[in-house]
Amino acid sequence: MSPAASLARLRPGVAIIACVLVLLFACSTENAPRPGASNGDGDSNQGHAGGDGSGDGDSTVKPGDGDHGDGDAQGGDGDDAGGKDEAETQTDAPPGPPPDFGPNVLIFDPSMSMDDIQGRLNQLKDQQVPNHFGEERYAYFFKPGAYNLDVELGFFVQVVGLGKTPDDVTITGAVRSKGDFLGDNNATQNFWRATENVAVVPTEDNGINVWAVSQGTSFRRMHVKGAMVLSDGGWSSGGFIADSMFDDHVDSGTQQQFLLRNNKLGGFQGGSWNQVFVGCDDAPETNWPGSYTTIDKTALIREKPYLTIDDSGHYWVHVPKLKSESRGVSWQGQIDPETVLSTDHFYIAHSDKDDAASINAALDKGKHLLFTPGVYHLSEALHVTHHHTVVLGLGLTTLEPDNDNAVLEVDDLKGVVIASLLLDAGEQESKTLLQLGPDGANGDRAKDPVSLHDVHCRIGGAGPAQLDTCITVNANNVIGDNMWLWRADHGDGADWDANPAKHGMVVNGDSVVMYGLFAEHFEDYQTIWNGEKGRVFFYQSELPYDVPDQGSWQHDGVNGYASYKVADNVQEHEAWGLGAYCVFYNGVKEQRAFETPIGPGMQMHHVFTMWLGVDGNSEITHILNDDGDAARQGDQQHKTDY
Repeated sequence: MSPAASLARLRPGVAIIACVLVLLFACSTENAPRPGASNGDGDSNQGHAGGDGSGDGDSTVKPGDGDHGDGDAQGGDGDDAGGKDEAETQTDAPPGPPPDFGPNVLIFDPSMSMDDIQGRLNQLKDQQVPNHFGEERYAYFFKPGAYNLDVELGFFVQVVGLGKTPDDVTITGAVRSKGDFLGDNNATQNFWRATENVAVVPTEDNGINVWAVSQGTSFRRMHVKGAMVLSDGGWSSGGFIADSMFDDHVDSGTQQQFLLRNNKLGGFQGGSWNQVFVGCDDAPETNWPGSYTTIDKTALIREKPYLTIDDSGHYWVHVPKLKSESRGVSWQGQIDPETVLSTDHFYIAHSDKDDAASINAALDKGKHLLFTPGVYHLSEALHVTHHHTVVLGLGLTTLEPDNDNAVLEVDDLKGVVIASLLLDAGEQESKTLLQLGPDGANGDRAKDPVSLHDVHCRIGGAGPAQLDTCITVNANNVIGDNMWLWRADHGDGADWDANPAKHGMVVNGDSVVMYGLFAEHFEDYQTIWNGEKGRVFFYQSELPYDVPDQGSWQHDGVNGYASYKVADNVQEHEAWGLGAYCVFYNGVKEQRAFETPIGPGMQMHHVFTMWLGVDGNSEITHILNDDGDAARQGDQQHKTDY
C-alpha cells in the first residue's frame, strides 16, 4: 500500500500530523549523505565529473548506491541470476588501520633518505632482473611527494604511486626497464613487470625514459615529463601502454609490436610490424601496409583499479566507471567518474597464510579481494559469487592449481573487476584456469560488464605443466585489457610433451571485446571465438616453435591449426591489427593463420603473417582462410581488409 493510500484512511487531524511527518522525513532523506560519500580524507568528491558521456557528475560512486553510470538503479540489466548479492559497499564508518600488506610491499615516503631508498631498490634490482622463473614477487608503494631515484624493474616487480593523480608522486631519475637480463640490450624476455600512477622526470639514459619490455607488462596511468623509448638498443617484443601522458615523443625503437590505448602522446616515431593506437591523442595516422593502425576512439572501456593513500594514512581502492567512445587519459584536469572503496572492505590475502578455503570464506561474505605479492597454491577454485567484486593482485600475484582445478571461477555477474594476476598451470591438467560465467551463461551485462586488466597465463617455464585452456569466457559483454597467454617456449618443462596446452582463450559469450590479446605457442587453435559481435583491437601470436613433425600437427587434412579461429556459425566479428609469426624448428607448415566465416558481418583489418625461422622448409601457407601468399624464409605478407 502506498503512503498516500495509507494517509487517506486516517482521520483528518491525524492525517495532517502524518503528512507533516512524511514531509519532514522526505526532506531529511533527500539531503542526507549517501553511504560512503566521504572518501575518508575530508573531501566528499575525490574525483571530478568527466569522461565521455560515461558519468553523472559525481565521480565517487559506491557499488549498490544506485548509480553505476548507466542510469539503472542496479548498475546494469536488472538480472541478478547467478549472483548472491552485491559485494561490500562503502559505509560511513571511519576506516580502520592500514592493512598488513606483508614484507614484499615496500612503502616509501619522501621524508626518507633517498640514498637509503636507492640502496634497497638496487638490492632488489640485482635480485629480480635475473629472477625469470623465480617465486619472489614485490610491489613498491610510493606515497605522494617528490623523489630522486633510479627505479629499475626486474621480473615480478610492480611500481605503484599512491596519489590521486600520477603527478602526486614525481620521481626525478627513471622508472625504467633495461635490456640487462639476456645481455646485448636484448629485451625480448623482459616479461612480467608493471608501473602505474607515477610521474617521471627522466634524467638517466641521456634524459630519455627507457621502457624496454616484451609481453606480460603494463605501463598505466603514468606521466612521462620528457621522452620515452620502448627498447634499449637490442630487440624488444611487444607491450602495452594505457591512460598515460608523454610531454615529449615516444620512440618505438626495435619494438616488433605494441598496443597503446587512451594515451596523450607528444609524438610517436619508429615501428617494426604492428603498432596499434586506440583512443590516443596525437597518435600517428594509419599507414598500413606499414606498421600503424590508428582508431580514433576507444569503443568501451573501464580503466584498471588503482590504490591511493589519504592524509590520515588510510588506503583506498579506486574503481573507474565504464566509459564509451573515449579518447585520451582519464585523470588530466578532471578525474573520470569512479567508485572508491576503503581497503577495510577487502580481504587482504597472504600466500604464506591463506588457502582456497580461507579466501573463499571471505568472498562468500561479500568481501573484495586484494592479494599481497606471492605465489598462491590453490586446491580448489576461488569462487566469485557477488556482483561488483574487485579482485586485485599486487606484485604480479600468481595463482597456481594444486590439482586439476581452475584457480578462479566467476558466476554470471555484473561489474566484477579482476586485475594484475598471473595464472600459472600446474602439473595436473586443468580444463581451464579462469572461467567467466558458467556454461550457458546468458545475462545481458552491456551496461555493467566484467573486466579483466593485466591478467596473464603461463604453462611451463617454471617446471612441467599442462592445461587445456587458459581462459574460458562464457559470460556476455566481457572486456579484456592486456592479456598475455603463453605456453612457454623456453625454461624448465618447455617441450611439446612436457607442457602441452591446447588453447589460450575460448570465447563463448557475445559482445566480448579485447584490447591487447597476446596468445602464443599453443598446440591447437590458440584463440577460438564462438560468440557473436566480438571485437579485438590488436592480436599478436607466435605459433608453437616445437612442433615435432607435420603428423603431430594437423586435423581433417589441414596442416596445423589457425592461430585465430572464428567459429563457422558466427555472423558478426571485427578485429584490427592482427599478426601471426612462425619460428618452426622443424619443416612443418600451417595452412592458414586466421580462419573466419565469409559474410558482410565479418571484418578483419590489417592482418599479416611473418616467417622468422628456423627450418627453411617451414611456412605459413595463407593469411586468412585460403587467401594471401605464403610466408616463407624472411617473408612478411599483408592484407589490409577482409
